[in-house]
Amino acid sequence: MAEHFLGLDRSARTGDRKVAWCTSVGPAELLRAMDFDVYFPENHGAMLGTTRLAMDYIPVANAAGYSPDICSYLTSDVGAFLRGATPLTRAYDIRSVPRPDVLVYSTNQCRDVQEWFTFYARRFGAPCIGIAAPRSVGELADAQVDDVRLQLEALVPHLERVAGRPLDVEALKRTVGLSLRATRLWAEVLGTAARSPAPLTFFDGAIHMGPIVVLRGTQQAVDYYELLLREMRERVRDGVAAVEGERHRLYWEGMPVWGRLRALSELFASLGCAVVASTYCNSWVFDAFDPSDPFRSMAKAYTSIFIARSEEVKQRYLEGMLERFAIDGIVFHDSRTCPNNSNSRYGLPQRLQEATGVPALVLDGDLNDLRCFSDEQARTNIEAFVEQLGG
Repeated sequence: MAEHFLGLDRSARTGDRKVAWCTSVGPAELLRAMDFDVYFPENHGAMLGTTRLAMDYIPVANAAGYSPDICSYLTSDVGAFLRGATPLTRAYDIRSVPRPDVLVYSTNQCRDVQEWFTFYARRFGAPCIGIAAPRSVGELADAQVDDVRLQLEALVPHLERVAGRPLDVEALKRTVGLSLRATRLWAEVLGTAARSPAPLTFFDGAIHMGPIVVLRGTQQAVDYYELLLREMRERVRDGVAAVEGERHRLYWEGMPVWGRLRALSELFASLGCAVVASTYCNSWVFDAFDPSDPFRSMAKAYTSIFIARSEEVKQRYLEGMLERFAIDGIVFHDSRTCPNNSNSRYGLPQRLQEATGVPALVLDGDLNDLRCFSDEQARTNIEAFVEQLGG
């Protein structure tokens, strides 16, 4: 990760490589194949959340006209930029986020990423291009995949002008192949938690997911997850538990509360609960990648992500995960500023509990804005929920 951020800083300062900003579930493979150094602002937003610096900068963005009700990744990131601050300074002595030569988004997650990127496009005078992806997708149709594929292909001439070189399709195939390998390894890592006791938890996964987000399409990501998978298999073999005395196995649905990762991890562990799986960490598992058909397979992978699916598809997915990981209870995080990745608002917890018998808890909070999260209320609700599970 240090090499990633220091390399971006060097590229932006020297101009040795062009810098492309990309949304976390955007066409990173295409950008890497064209030799862009790729930066992910959502990763920066998560760093602002985990360091709890977000609380200093969200009000700055609010004062600039950005609503406190929109994505707190966006507001914390924009606020930090307006203040000339970044957690990268403390971590790597990097003074600012890298200046973009082009910004590339996909609205498969939400509209907010488009508004986020256009803010920086105006500030830096850089081109901003993107994909308008379908939302609330039921059974994935060929027409939807073809729509996104054509939009991906339409990005190429713009990127070629910025890069000053044509796209090498063979390089794209290699990059998609590396992404496929990394995502399969990541899926295997997460899958080891189906064993009891689980060798890792959702809170571990929220940290270890860094490379699959910011280094997807590189050999470094493959190497990282090969190493991590070996370690997880050793832990399974030796019976090493992420939570000693694992009594209950829980599922986390929704965004992390980045500023309370450690506190929540310790709370659940103290109650004998292993949060063994999550939708969030599995959102970077892309089985559809196919190096022989890179554009169509990228379109399929990035259109079929959980956050973009219908309620019916989400329920079927969760039913399968609850069974696979032998889940005793599911925790839905209703993230105040992230309605697109909060799945407790249209009756899904109730329908899921009726279909599976697995009890559900809804926690109010937010990904970055800790004014929306009460430590006392969360503790009370979690303790009562665990007591309800019995055992």
